[in-house]
Amino acid sequence: MEGVLKDIHFSYQPHLLRFRFEAGTSRGVLKDKTTYFIKAVSAKEPEIVGWGEAAPLPKLSIDDVLDFEKKLSTFCENLSGSPVLGSEKEILDWVKTHIPENFPSIRFAMEMALLDLLHGGKKLIFDTPFYNGGKSIPINGLIWMGEKEFMLDQIDKKLAEGYNCIKMKIGAIDFGQECELLGYIRERHSAEQVILRVDANGAFSPAKALTKLERIQEFDLHSMEQPIRPGQISEMANLCKLTPLPIALDEELIGIHDFNKKRELLEKIKPHYIILKPTLVGGIGSSREWIGLAESLGIGWWMTSALESNIGLNAIAQFASTYHHTIFHGLGTGQLYHNNIDSPLTIERGEIRYGFEEWGI
Repeated sequence: MEGVLKDIHFSYQPHLLRFRFEAGTSRGVLKDKTTYFIKAVSAKEPEIVGWGEAAPLPKLSIDDVLDFEKKLSTFCENLSGSPVLGSEKEILDWVKTHIPENFPSIRFAMEMALLDLLHGGKKLIFDTPFYNGGKSIPINGLIWMGEKEFMLDQIDKKLAEGYNCIKMKIGAIDFGQECELLGYIRERHSAEQVILRVDANGAFSPAKALTKLERIQEFDLHSMEQPIRPGQISEMANLCKLTPLPIALDEELIGIHDFNKKRELLEKIKPHYIILKPTLVGGIGSSREWIGLAESLGIGWWMTSALESNIGLNAIAQFASTYHHTIFHGLGTGQLYHNNIDSPLTIERGEIRYGFEEWGI
């Protein structure tokens, strides 16, 4: 399929993912989540299929809109029959031209479907040692919000499974109890043994955030993710200036697509890290812009999935593997669902790798 992709037909199918547990977030509890699989087929070789996934996050994605499926159907219908020049750059440029920036998850889905089709429909998005050579990517173990005992059980499980990096969502229960949980980890493992990240999902008020950061620094944290709600630029900039521990931006990046506005945001806030969710920020092309800007400004970064199925997770992991980057990524969400798509993706001792199992789609 290398070369020009001619007469591409796009279609989609919804899939209701069912969580193994009630997944607590700052925006409520998730029990299930609808995702949409994009199918790209060339009229010339209809037996070869490229798969993508549009997975807007409820109450967070800018394309979490009531008529999302109708919009997706229209894109698939209107773009079917289009010729797409068959190189990675030309595919990314084509998607950027034909999918509006206010549908970032569809941009990402089209990118991965066309790249998969370009490479022969083998779920190969990027030709790297992750896909071909079994090279693993270190990931963090995610501790979901919930009652203290539920979170404690998750912590024990992740540590027993050999994770060297733990990310704990906070802001759902009493802050003192959350500090006790962090203390529980630190009593057993030093910062050299286990990296600790916390994600506040914007739970703190600007007036109290610095006090919280000063309180929580005693646990030798790697970073605090999004301590206050996005959109409070001057308050976040001040917090990044005064903070006793590194701050990472996540939700702050959503909805910003113009290159100069991306630069302006990073230059104003001066975060220590940014966190990239391709589904939320507009896919591969947009994420590359963020990474290039961050690195030019001395800002660190890592990549995470955003509750996609294994179709989207595979694309994000392969994308992350195109960078020679040793930081821990957030790619453990494939274990969340009862009815995920069977895939070669496996996690062992805090690392994700691409194995030899068959895909279930």
